[in-house]
Amino acid sequence: MSKQQISAIILAAGKGTRMKSSRAKVLHEVFFRPMLHHVLDSMRLLEPDKVIVVTGHQSDAVQRSCVDYDVEFALQEEQLGTGHAVLAAESHFSQSSGVILILCGDTPLIRAETIKGMLSEHRASGHTLTVMTTVMDNPANYGRIISDEKGYVTAIVEEKDASDEQRKICEINAGIYCVNADFLFSALKNVGTDNLQGEVYLTDIVGLAYAAGQKIGKFVCQDNGEVLGVNSRYELSKAHVHLQKRVVNEHFAAGVTCILPETLTIAETVTLDTDVVIEPNVYITGNTTIGSKTRIDPFCYIDNCHIGENVTVGVGAYLQGITLSDNERVPPHSVMKG
Repeated sequence: MSKQQISAIILAAGKGTRMKSSRAKVLHEVFFRPMLHHVLDSMRLLEPDKVIVVTGHQSDAVQRSCVDYDVEFALQEEQLGTGHAVLAAESHFSQSSGVILILCGDTPLIRAETIKGMLSEHRASGHTLTVMTTVMDNPANYGRIISDEKGYVTAIVEEKDASDEQRKICEINAGIYCVNADFLFSALKNVGTDNLQGEVYLTDIVGLAYAAGQKIGKFVCQDNGEVLGVNSRYELSKAHVHLQKRVVNEHFAAGVTCILPETLTIAETVTLDTDVVIEPNVYITGNTTIGSKTRIDPFCYIDNCHIGENVTVGVGAYLQGITLSDNERVPPHSVMKG
């Protein structure tokens, strides 16, 4: 990447009323970690110059959860919309230059590679603003993308404000943006609150850019699962399943056999060597390592263990914090703790 400054704003201020929880939405765990951490990990791989996390609900708890990340914080004292949240971060940008990525802290499935592709396309095109979109068979609850005959985005219409005809559009706003910094904050200050929510919509900068004669690009995310926004317990479980599939597929590609993979829980911190066989209904977490040609029988629980090569772990074994040497045999239903 060139020397042009790249910054990121992560929106993490919302309460998440549909979660029915006293915990801030972005702190709910997806695949063993707060969903916000997955977004921050994607950002870390991009190596931006600056990352600002906008907090609001349970601000102190959200900040404490980010202790291992190199980020700055901005407080949105009142939750008055996504545009208002971005404006809360303005003081962190003393110079209006470079590109700002805007993401939501409740999209834990987004890949760093996808964001990098969007960023590259934005910079190559010379657009002022690029919006990530995707296509869904059922676009309910998402903002719809309005485009002109050349394919440029002209507006994003939130579902609550959309007409019946606009609700038929299946291309939706993924909630991820690349924006030139010199445009972003000045545009947001001209966004009104003339909508059913009475909020400052970040999406309204699209209409302002279009009215000013700017070309607004779109980056279409081919895998609509990546942009799943987690707003409910059901969507939390969907995100967990999606991330688990990714990890299992990586193990498949590395020479591991997983029988009935949909029944398995294998944390991304687990290391499996070639020719390991994992039978159904197995739960493996922590910094577990399993050597080549080892077989894990059904219904085993393994946490923070180091298991050698050519080991057999019998059905229903419970192993925690132990080390097994090569060629060992663990009897069925064993309980072994370190």
